Order: sequence, then C-alpha cells, then structure tokens
Amino acid sequence: MARIKLEIPKHIIYTCKIPVRVCDINYGCHVGNDAFVNIIHEARAQWLNKYGYTELQIEGNGLVMSELVIEFKKESFYGDVVDITLYVGEIFRIGFELYYQLFTTRNKEPLLLTKAKTVMICYDYESKKTVSIPKNLNTILTA
Repeated sequence: MARIKLEIPKHIIYTCKIPVRVCDINYGCHVGNDAFVNIIHEARAQWLNKYGYTELQIEGNGLVMSELVIEFKKESFYGDVVDITLYVGEIFRIGFELYYQLFTTRNKEPLLLTKAKTVMICYDYESKKTVSIPKNLNTILTA
C-alpha cells in the first residue's frame, strides 16, 4: 500500500500552542481524527487573525480549502498541549499550500503527532468564483 509522506517546507509562517480539550477525545480515549482537523483549523484561524483576517474576510474575499492531507503519527491525549508550526509551500495565482506539524512533549522529549497539508483557494463568496491572492496576503506568504 502506498503511504502518504508529506515533505514539510522550510518557510515557517506561524507557531502556536493549543491544548487538547476533553471534547477532542473519541471513544478510543485519544484525540479523534476529526479533532485534529479542528486543531489545524484553529491554528490557521489564529495565523489569519494575527493579520486582522478571517477565512471569510481577507481584503474583500475569503478562503476555501480545496485539499486536506493528514499523516497521523502518534496518539494524543487529554492534557497534551499541541505545539503547531505552520509552513507555506507552493504559492500560485489563486491559492497556496499550508503545511502543519503538530508536536507534544512527553518525558521531556518532543513527539511528532501529525503532519498535515491544506490547499487554500482565494474565493469571492458573492460571485462564487476564485480570485487572485490579494497583494497583502501574498506579501505575508512570501515574507
């Protein structure tokens, strides 16, 4: 079986910490796959908020996620604090790749929990059409 192997780019654009909440835990007593999606969404929202943006409001337009890839590595549990690093990958006319690495610390050692990638497309919600990356957002991505 072919396995997905995400190659994380070097260009770090944001870091944050997000604690695992009790509602993130599934019936297996660890963080559910859906909760990891919510955690990377929260990290992306925090990164955008740093610049006064939301996924619905970036210089008059918004973002739509067109792709999501997650490579699960280790379980995460209630009480973990997840250290998330966002990286920018390829940038193209209407969108860009964001990569994520999620770590926690156990026994004083970093433990890789998950790698993820999203492709974010700039989108005009009124006209229901893709648009070019706004100039200021492009500057942020390439800084």
